[in-house]
Amino acid sequence: MSEANLVADLRRETGKGPAGRFRREGKVPAVVYGLGTDAQSVTVPARELQHILVGGANTLITLKVDGSDQLALAREIQRDPVKGSLVHVDFVRVRADVAVAADVPLHLVGEAEGVSMGGVLEQGLFTLTIEALPRDIPTNIEADITALNIGDQLRVSDLTLPSGVTTGTDPEELVVQVVAPRVGEEEEAAAEGEEGAEGEAPAAEGEGAGGGEGDSEE
Repeated sequence: MSEANLVADLRRETGKGPAGRFRREGKVPAVVYGLGTDAQSVTVPARELQHILVGGANTLITLKVDGSDQLALAREIQRDPVKGSLVHVDFVRVRADVAVAADVPLHLVGEAEGVSMGGVLEQGLFTLTIEALPRDIPTNIEADITALNIGDQLRVSDLTLPSGVTTGTDPEELVVQVVAPRVGEEEEAAAEGEEGAEGEAPAAEGEGAGGGEGDSEE
């Protein structure tokens, strides 16, 4: 997995007022906690943190806090619902030699054969909860769907996990499948298309006549 360094400044002021001021200064209010050590209120540079998170929420971060280095993962990432800017982040301290849980995105690879034959791809699982040492957490887990034909399914047990990575997710849980198009939906779509085609000519005539009247009134 990717790693990054981030300088965090201790924060002694709390509340909405100071938090707003920090954000205007380009800083993100945050809290560092875990491993049986007291929580620390800090601020981190918004631009640098945003750049780190582009590499994934599971990027291992070395926080430089008050003269000490602390390994951490970013969790509870809060963003402004309109602007998308970072509002607050929790950093959870981790140990390099102790496995942690993480949600990792599932990345579909290839194009299913069944789709090229008219089938519909349905994905049921988008992230997988795994356990691994912090430095072994993958950016994503790939699921090769190339060989899937209509009626085929890919389950958690079919996924190839990287070395050192395990999951407690039910092995029978469905990841993705290719299903045949529903006959009822096809007939309904065809019927709607025919109705639209039949109604086009009268609509065009009405628009022409109505347009003339509207012009004269104005």
